[in-house]
Amino acid sequence: MARRELLTDEERRALFGIPDDPDGLARCFTLSRADRDLVAARRGDASRLGCAVQLALLRHPGTTLANLGGPADPLVTWMARQLEIPAEAFTRYTRRPQTVTDHARDLAAALGLRPATRADLPRMVEAAAEAARGTDAGAPIAAAIVAALRDACVILPVAAVVERAAIAGRARARRRAAEAVLAGIPEAQLTELERLLAPDPALGLTPFGWLKAMPAAPKADHVRELLDRLRQVRAIGLPAEATAGVHEARLRQFVREGYAADAHQLARYSARRRRAILAATVLDLEGRLTDAVLDMADRLIGGLFARARNTARRRYAASAGDIGRLMRLFHGTIDALAAAQEGDRDAFEVVDEAVGWARLLRVRGEVAELADLAEEDPLLRAAGRWRTLRKFAPDLIEALQFRAARPDDPVLAALQLLADLNRTGRREVPPDAPMPFRKAWRRLVAAAEAPDRRLYETAVLATLRDRLRSGDVWVERSSGYRRFDSYLLPASAVPAAAAELGLPATADEWLAARGAELDGRLRRFARRLKRGELEGVELREGRLHVTPVRASAPSEALALAGVIEALMPAARITEVLHDVARATGFAAAFTNLRTGERCEDESALLATVLADATNLGLGRMAAASHGVTRDRLIWTADAYIRPETYRAALARIIDAHHALPIAAAWGEGTTSSSDRQFFRSARRGDAAGEVNARYGADPGLGFYTHVSDQHGPYSARVMSATSHEAPYVLDRLLHHGTALRIDTHFTDTGGASDHVFILCAMLGFRFCPRLRDFADRRLAALEPASAYGDLAPLLGRRVKVEVIREHWGEVLRLVASLRAGTVLPSAMLKKLAAYQRQNQLDLALQELGRVERTLFMLDWLESSQLRQRCQAGLNKSEQRHALAQAVFTFKQGRVADRSHDAQQFRASGLNLVIAAIVYWNSTYIADAVAHLRARSQPVPDELLAHTSPLTWEHIGFSGDFLWDRAAATAGRRRPLSQGRGRIAA
Repeated sequence: MARRELLTDEERRALFGIPDDPDGLARCFTLSRADRDLVAARRGDASRLGCAVQLALLRHPGTTLANLGGPADPLVTWMARQLEIPAEAFTRYTRRPQTVTDHARDLAAALGLRPATRADLPRMVEAAAEAARGTDAGAPIAAAIVAALRDACVILPVAAVVERAAIAGRARARRRAAEAVLAGIPEAQLTELERLLAPDPALGLTPFGWLKAMPAAPKADHVRELLDRLRQVRAIGLPAEATAGVHEARLRQFVREGYAADAHQLARYSARRRRAILAATVLDLEGRLTDAVLDMADRLIGGLFARARNTARRRYAASAGDIGRLMRLFHGTIDALAAAQEGDRDAFEVVDEAVGWARLLRVRGEVAELADLAEEDPLLRAAGRWRTLRKFAPDLIEALQFRAARPDDPVLAALQLLADLNRTGRREVPPDAPMPFRKAWRRLVAAAEAPDRRLYETAVLATLRDRLRSGDVWVERSSGYRRFDSYLLPASAVPAAAAELGLPATADEWLAARGAELDGRLRRFARRLKRGELEGVELREGRLHVTPVRASAPSEALALAGVIEALMPAARITEVLHDVARATGFAAAFTNLRTGERCEDESALLATVLADATNLGLGRMAAASHGVTRDRLIWTADAYIRPETYRAALARIIDAHHALPIAAAWGEGTTSSSDRQFFRSARRGDAAGEVNARYGADPGLGFYTHVSDQHGPYSARVMSATSHEAPYVLDRLLHHGTALRIDTHFTDTGGASDHVFILCAMLGFRFCPRLRDFADRRLAALEPASAYGDLAPLLGRRVKVEVIREHWGEVLRLVASLRAGTVLPSAMLKKLAAYQRQNQLDLALQELGRVERTLFMLDWLESSQLRQRCQAGLNKSEQRHALAQAVFTFKQGRVADRSHDAQQFRASGLNLVIAAIVYWNSTYIADAVAHLRARSQPVPDELLAHTSPLTWEHIGFSGDFLWDRAAATAGRRRPLSQGRGRIAA
């Protein structure tokens, strides 16, 4: 049986190897005077050089020459140079094994070190177990063993011993985690967990499988089905604190296994592991089912109001002809009244002559009807579908425990009233019923003698929806609908985090610095604008006019791009993926969910990824492939494809691409852009998408992607087609997990908001959106508009500094929490936007953002280069979108998956394949440039910057997928396609 390996070759070299670069050798192996004295005591060049090498190895990596397990040539050469001894002398030294052993023993004694023995194994395993509390990754576990041995002054054994101890420690950590989960669960509940795996004839599957099979389409019946599952989970009675002593990462591991495994697989596990997985999954299901219920209710309630507004708009549009006729009649009436006044005649007679009194009386009803239509509140029409709400609302109110900051919150009181009415069967709403909604709705509900039950219940549920979104009302044991401040860092941790970000402790410090800068910039801009010194910018009739920028490449650059593209070798996508996997090692990031080991069948893994990327699906991918089977792909997807493995694999490609010298031709990896790309969903009525009129009449969803200036797509996530893009801008600028150091970010208008401006600035990013509505946005100032002369028409209201001062602490806490990663920026921004009345923190962020936006707008107006850079950055996102459309072609490019997780796998697979194509193309672009320069053809760097690795005409995406053939040729460099053109002189 092959030895189980924990570390990759790269990780093994990092822990136990010798650096081969001059800087690394100098840091680790420069001899001190004492070292030289110790070495000089040996007789002969060979002994002195060998002694120096062994001394260096005992210090780093902390092992002996015998245990090194690899060549020490770079170290030997380095030591020979320091001692001025020929490196060949080391060969003579290694021929005397007894001398080598004696020197190693003497040097170890001089350094206070001893060899590792079997007695050290418990220490090694325990160190590994402690490190493995929160991870299955081999490198940190092995590093913990190495650190423990060094602390104990023990010489490192061979790498294989460390790896075996690490594997044993990881197993111990898993066992301890399982025991910690089960420790607080009574035997009765453990028995209930085991029953979940027994087939239920009534369900047609096991209860565990039924609980996990959550319906996704937004239907009232599905809400009730989700609530049935939630009640079943609660009936098991697991204590919420059962997992309190388990590391979060280890708990997530149990949960992932629970969702991935079926009853048959779980039955093969040990009882301890099986029960721990079941318990962790059931506890997670309670939160997940709660969120699913509220998400679906949110969509159903929101759908009622959306349909009401759309119906009103359609009716109003259909009455356009009547409106025109009635307005002309009204115009004639006004003219008649004006004529009567001017001629001092009886108004009634003139109107009767000019328009006709009888005619006016006939249209009286039409006018009233149109006025009612124009002013109709969506609540009235939404309440017309009250029976849809009644199908699930009573169960929802009864099943969930809603909480608010105040126990006497009127929303909670209204929910309690509805619950009482439902229990007693009473229909009438009492006159003194709590009405926690807007005044207009109160008037509608109370218009009759008694409150209208349909209007009241619809209004309460719509208000509950908004309050849940904002976090003002929350649900216990929910993940997505928690109390607002539960997402934030503790207040005690904020000062240190703010100081690390370089943020002032008080608002006055920020206002003084930013206010002075803003005032100076506004005055300078006013002077330059008046003198006509701003390229492409002028003030006409109180409005700014900015000449649009088109980032166009020079003709010479287009010619160079054409020549390079003609030189690119032809390849199939299977070959591209195998080549990139061999070059970057990204396939090693896909680890087995249960064992943590890497996938041995690389072709099956890559086929699974490509099935996501092309929208082909596993079954059709297997049918179109040679070398993989459908069963193998299903098993591979189940064991290796997860959000975190997709992210880790993508990071490896992005980092490898960033390290390529050719990548610097397009940028330094310090700027990026982001944009949403729309994909249609399979059909109407599915949960897969929503209709956004901007993209046509078909429902769909968006893939929101971040792309670096080197063309590397370093993040992709699924978002609603109707959501604003701005909340998602920061999600992957923070914590993207790559070596990129982004400091400037470009978006289109959809990604811009005042909140994003200030959060980017406080988190250390320069935010540069292309604002299409630039002329309609007002500049902000801390001083009165009159202080800036001709700029007054461009200025909005003054910044509310008191709001900033009052809520500065909350702003810092939010920013520190985003930096720490306790919550996604999009989640917090959407919660702030959901408040029915503007939240004070939201208002403070807006006021701060107005200052940052104004400073950016002044930069934009004063710098045509900034406008061009922004356009060029956004063009890279557009190029990525074009390639995405070419890859994601099957099923007509429609996303048929209903669950958000499955949709995210599609987005992640697509992004990974695009990143692989970018890497592969970049390496051959480098070959093409070298080829052209070798033939004395000019390839200036300034022209190379306009080329792109996002071309795909030379890559085959369709046909049979020959995985075995691609694996056999992986890593071999292909010759360029020669003789296809020259650069024009």
